[in-house]
Amino acid sequence: MSIYQATTSAPVNIACIKYWGKRNESLILPTNSSLSVTLSQDNLRSTTTARADPSFAADCLWLNGKVDPIKAGGRLHTCISEMKRLRAAFEAANPDQPKIASFNVHICSFNNFPTAAGLASSASGFAALVYALAKLYALPQTPEELSLIARRGSGSACRSLFGGFVAWDMGSDDATGLDSKARQVAPESHWPEMEALICVVNDAKKGTSSTSGMQRTVVTSALIQHRIGSVVPSRMADIESAIADKRFGDFAEITMRDSNQFHAVALDTYPPIFYMNDVSRAIIAIITEYNRLSEQPKAAYTYDAGPNAVIYTLTPNVREIAQLILYYFPQAEKVVIGGQEVQAALPEGFNEAVAKRWEVGSVKGLIHTRVGDGPRVLSDSEALLNAQGIPKMLA
Repeated sequence: MSIYQATTSAPVNIACIKYWGKRNESLILPTNSSLSVTLSQDNLRSTTTARADPSFAADCLWLNGKVDPIKAGGRLHTCISEMKRLRAAFEAANPDQPKIASFNVHICSFNNFPTAAGLASSASGFAALVYALAKLYALPQTPEELSLIARRGSGSACRSLFGGFVAWDMGSDDATGLDSKARQVAPESHWPEMEALICVVNDAKKGTSSTSGMQRTVVTSALIQHRIGSVVPSRMADIESAIADKRFGDFAEITMRDSNQFHAVALDTYPPIFYMNDVSRAIIAIITEYNRLSEQPKAAYTYDAGPNAVIYTLTPNVREIAQLILYYFPQAEKVVIGGQEVQAALPEGFNEAVAKRWEVGSVKGLIHTRVGDGPRVLSDSEALLNAQGIPKMLA
């Protein structure tokens, strides 16, 4: 008997130009375009196995070992239904193909990093889900076409269908949303020196979800309208140009300014939303002082809807920035970069008084990663489901 199954992984992406606000909730159409960097799956990824079988009584999804309900009309249901529809169309056009579109599916997904803590888990999760179903169903759709469906699960997930530097164009077709999709601005091979140091400030589930936060912002913030109409369009053009020419100073300034404005918009929301905390703000002060020591910025902080800092920099500066972070935020365990342990230190001329030194555990961990590739197809040995279609971790 044939087994219809595929296992894939998909990366996290962290935006430099933030997506915040929807003009259409059901289609998940954004109020502005956005741009992100795809991070390496060697450090952060969602892995998903999808199997179709006539013996399955219902569609079922397990996330990190727990059943995640597939609610009718919900985002999971929408993505799965759309992928089944594409398979049915594929079968109609190719009569020799096995008729599996009508089978129920079992899907098991696992994140190797905290879920709902501001590290873009929904983006990698829905990208891995859609990609696994695309491979299971042997679909001919391109990553750009699949991004239309991943977007319906989580807006930022459309950007995780590509590696490197990725734009999500907001589009203008409000009726269908067919022009609101992701495109690769540059592959990971274009700027391999781009690296990231993630400071895990809090790995707990955040108090205000991105979905509810966006809804409140669009309704109550006056600043969001200025951002949508006057700020983001020029920033998108400027950062794409900076990436094309590999001008890190310009890339860094645009990234930091956009992060600042996103959190200003959250503060302008009523009641206000606070995604950053005192540790987050201390890291901003430290990176600002670090950049003061050189003619051009050497590091760029950015924060999504959470307190965790993502610091973009180029390869020659990673170790120095890690030393700086360790000076203010000591770690219980040693930090190793490039095979060598990192010791806390301040660069010459650094104003130590810009922030206080925090106790161990204020930053729960450091993740060193780099620009990475798009979704991967994994081997059968890496499948998350056992022979009966049940998660191996539960069997």
